[in-house]
Amino acid sequence: MKLCYYLSTCDTSKRIMKALNLDGFELREIKSYALTEEELDLMKKMSGSFESLFSRRARKYKELGLKDKTLSEKDYRKLILSDYTFLQRPVFLIENEIFIGSGKSNVNRLTAKLGNKIKSS
Repeated sequence: MKLCYYLSTCDTSKRIMKALNLDGFELREIKSYALTEEELDLMKKMSGSFESLFSRRARKYKELGLKDKTLSEKDYRKLILSDYTFLQRPVFLIENEIFIGSGKSNVNRLTAKLGNKIKSS
């Protein structure tokens, strides 16, 4: 299994994806093709929590006043399923591993997993 969940309007996701060799990956644009409950539940199983998949950078996070609320795993799941912007991006599923977001350590783990197969620009 080699999947990448991304948002086409997210410059950070596009930059990361452009740098990687994504031959053999199924690419899923999450705005056009919403996550299913089953896909999100698989991501949770692989990552350990819905919170680890949740983006606090989403505009709606601030708009809905979620910063001031205590959210449960059930809340995180519901929010991610209700609006694609709540999913950290990009998310890569490679075999039995998950790589969530654009953090430097995550991108380094991802490139190591791919054997440092970085495309030259």
